[in-house]
Amino acid sequence: MSKVKILFRISAILICGSYFLMQSAFATEKNITYMQILQKPNDLELNIKYAQQQGKMGNFKQTISTLERLNMVYPDNIEIKMYLLSVLVQADSPDKALTVIDEIKNNEDATEEDLLTVAEIEQELEDRARPKLWNFVAGVNWGLSQSNNVNSVSKTRLQMSSDALDVFASPMHDRTYSVSSDISAIRQIGDSSSFLLSASVSDSRQVVETGDDVEGYTLTSAYDTQIANQGISIFGMLSKSDYIDDADSFSTMAGLSGFFPSGDRSTYSYSYTFSDSKGNHNSSDTTANESNAIGHSVTIGHDYSLTEIISTSLGSGYSISENKVGANDYETFDFSLRVNFNLPYAYISVGDALSFNEYFEFDSSNNSALIRSDVANTFDIIVLKPLGDFFPFLDPNKLINLSFSYDKTISEANIINYDYVAESFGFGISRSFNLR
Repeated sequence: MSKVKILFRISAILICGSYFLMQSAFATEKNITYMQILQKPNDLELNIKYAQQQGKMGNFKQTISTLERLNMVYPDNIEIKMYLLSVLVQADSPDKALTVIDEIKNNEDATEEDLLTVAEIEQELEDRARPKLWNFVAGVNWGLSQSNNVNSVSKTRLQMSSDALDVFASPMHDRTYSVSSDISAIRQIGDSSSFLLSASVSDSRQVVETGDDVEGYTLTSAYDTQIANQGISIFGMLSKSDYIDDADSFSTMAGLSGFFPSGDRSTYSYSYTFSDSKGNHNSSDTTANESNAIGHSVTIGHDYSLTEIISTSLGSGYSISENKVGANDYETFDFSLRVNFNLPYAYISVGDALSFNEYFEFDSSNNSALIRSDVANTFDIIVLKPLGDFFPFLDPNKLINLSFSYDKTISEANIINYDYVAESFGFGISRSFNLR
């Protein structure tokens, strides 16, 4: 029997068999305060109304606490036990639910229908706890970003074009809407290994410059295992970017990443990634495949927990891109620092990164006298918070996550085209689903 059917059956039993629950469900009195409960801790009707009031607001913790206390005061009341069981199932508290089930089984006032219901719930809980060969997870994400320089227009709004100074005519301000969905299948292999297969689809639309509208498709596979104290992941990825007004691009990636702890507070990480990117050469973009590239990148990082609330992340990396047209060949050196705050009311992460880009050949399409060299500094803030903290009745279990972000990039280069300042604000909503 499904969880929905089980909860419906419990609700029907409560409505038909318990007059005081029905009365409190339709009561029109004003909200009951916690102070009133402290003054009358044994008042059955008052406490039931308070528990239902908290349940409607999504405060399962307070509802369970109230019902557990009533269960101790009235140990033979089968309706209280059934009501408590229904809330524990909704709050996904299997251990407490099994304890209440045992109490109901040993209660002389339990009817055959009560015993049948709790037996079905017990079976459902056991099925959930039983390890499965495959687990399925799905996710949905929606995002909005506002950029004040979406095309990295130079500070002077000028650019070099074929060794001549020209005006940078691209628009600067734009909004981007994005939506994506994904589904993942995870197969447990032994006690310390697993295999992941994930597929995702995304769509990104801009308001002003619609030529950059794109649909994305990605297929990812990964094998995760543990060897001694090393966590290791071997992964591969296939992706396609389907631009609405531009040439499609395809990418293949593969690599290895790992991490290992050092003491109680430190963790070191590393990775290597190989990539092969290709662009279609078609009538709408006859130069797209000039940026076809083979890439290699390596990273190392260190995470440190100062306290239960504050942690830091240090990162560095090197990457090289070898393109079909030599003028696009470059290497990049990255350095980053993040400070994370796991606060009771929100998760906040503040980061700063430096990126040094060094090109290998002259590019006659902008400036044939200089080989491009630039450095970019990016500062960003990310805030994560469950929707349930704002609206408990919409997200009682806090499964819908909100994200707020700000980033600012300052780029300095020896060619005027790449001297720019850009900043953006972002907002996102995400929800994941455990598909049983």
